Amino acid sequence: MLSDLYTQLKWLPRQPKNFSTLCHSALNTTENLGEQIRTLATYGLDENALNTLAKLIEKAKTKTNTLSLTPFKLGIISNSTVDFLIPSLIATAARYGFLLECIKADFGQTIQEAIHPESPLNRAQPDAILIAIDHRGLPLETDIGNQTAHEATVARCLQYLETIRTGFHDNSKAFCIVQTIAHPVKSLTGSFEYALPGTLRRLIHDINTGIVESVTNSADVLLDTAGLAETVGLATWHDPIFWNMAKLPFSSHYLPIYAEYICRTIAAQRAKSRRCLILDLDNTIWGGVIGDDGLEGIVIGQGSARGEAYLDIQQTALALRNRGIVLAVSSKNTDEIARQPFRKHPDMLLKENHIAIFQANWNDKATNITAIANELSLGLDAMVFLDDNPAERNLVRKTLPQVAIPELPDDPALFSRYLLAAGYFEAVVFSAEDNERAEFYQKNARRIALQQQVADLDTYLNSLDMKVTFQSFDDTGRARITQLINKTNQFNLTTKRHSENEVKAIQESSDYFTLQVRLSDVFGDNGMISVVICRYLDSNNWHVETWLMSCRVLGRKVERAVFREIIHQARHQGIDQLLGTYHPSERNQLVKDHYKDLGFEHLGDEEDGTTHWLFDVTSYQEEPLPMSISHHSR
Repeated sequence: MLSDLYTQLKWLPRQPKNFSTLCHSALNTTENLGEQIRTLATYGLDENALNTLAKLIEKAKTKTNTLSLTPFKLGIISNSTVDFLIPSLIATAARYGFLLECIKADFGQTIQEAIHPESPLNRAQPDAILIAIDHRGLPLETDIGNQTAHEATVARCLQYLETIRTGFHDNSKAFCIVQTIAHPVKSLTGSFEYALPGTLRRLIHDINTGIVESVTNSADVLLDTAGLAETVGLATWHDPIFWNMAKLPFSSHYLPIYAEYICRTIAAQRAKSRRCLILDLDNTIWGGVIGDDGLEGIVIGQGSARGEAYLDIQQTALALRNRGIVLAVSSKNTDEIARQPFRKHPDMLLKENHIAIFQANWNDKATNITAIANELSLGLDAMVFLDDNPAERNLVRKTLPQVAIPELPDDPALFSRYLLAAGYFEAVVFSAEDNERAEFYQKNARRIALQQQVADLDTYLNSLDMKVTFQSFDDTGRARITQLINKTNQFNLTTKRHSENEVKAIQESSDYFTLQVRLSDVFGDNGMISVVICRYLDSNNWHVETWLMSCRVLGRKVERAVFREIIHQARHQGIDQLLGTYHPSERNQLVKDHYKDLGFEHLGDEEDGTTHWLFDVTSYQEEPLPMSISHHSR
């Protein structure tokens, strides 16, 4: 059954038969316990296995404080029972690298929990609040055929949800995950249900429209529960027996996929979505082997079921690229032969200019994927690898566990469905720069190629005709600023994260100086590439709380231009000293000596490796830089 794809998370490797034994064995040692837990979470686990893993995680927390998982506190309010959901959430979150703590509100205490500053949820100061309310928890009144009553009911329900969100925003500062409402199965008027105002189906449709509009225009996050329920089947999603017996909002059969949707949404909000799709070629985007079958022998295009299946995966890859996902190729092939279909086959949708990095050689796939990540200046955890060959998938999975690799069925007609069902490219916001990201990375690959042709670095940098633009934080850039803060890992001095609400508060506060930095060059616009947040310690001193840059622009002296701008603005505002902090993480060793290289004085170290630095603003001497500088109005 195709619905098993979602209920059993079939894009993940199958759960080992000795899963419980593996969980028990993991507890016998604290060495790399967090990594063991995350590995156990990578399988497609059923409800019982999720419960087993959740128990392991809770026991592990009592054995060690170093689980190498990122703590995340999730509050949950609902009109239904949520106790059964929490173990599935804790276990699923581990696959995304989170050590999840769940705090649930008392049953039926939604408004009270939100608006009371001292409620358990608000006192817990969670990172996010899941508002898991279905149609039975809304103040719905059906009056079939009455348009006025229909509009009043929709407005009342939306105001009810808005009151909850506002309460949590004011009292806990958490962002809210707001779910759309799954349509009920029962219909009083049959096919006319959508047409009539006042029917339950029409009411929920209009409420969902209002939820989407409200949430997407805020710092909150949307969870499309309605879409999930329709995907797996409304008739089986709603189980009146479970609701009547235990107030369970949906069949427990769907616990794994519901927990998966919540956790991938949290991961996307923390900028953990994947950004690059790496494609195998033979029997993945066309049928047959180009080296053996030749251009005429491969199968693709209209006219046959198999050919149209491969056309579908190309259409999906192209659609992903058009929304900003970078495409690359990793194929065991002779380069010239592998490129022939892209250049000469009339039915190929994908062309060479769609591919940012083309690795066709006889190296192993793991080596090629590592080379692709390095050339794109992306981490391996940004990569998705699509390959029809299970042996290749397993080899890369063992060698590069950070890379996402969906399991694929035998029939290529289902490749696209499996890829997209996995939710690797989940989005919680979408900006114009997201749409153009694939072009950014592709042009950056061309910059690297140019650099390899030019022996002298200064000559190369001058040939780029770089233009840097500085601007303080504003409403237009805030979503992208938040994205950069939450996803940039390598050139990030403190890896301090902020929600969009927090970025807005910083933007509006007189206690901070902020910068958003954009870069363009001869190859095109790089978009926003750097963010700086400085906090006033007093009238003479700034603390550089956040300084991050996109790795796409490393080695181009842009960080020197940003530093010069900080100095200029500090002098303008009477600041004498800058305090800089480097807080080490797994990924930011690149900038360990950043402040030292800029001439800061080393003040001291902490036990966790954090270093503190001081710079005398009056001592700064300007250096020539290979770029022009402009400012937008502040």
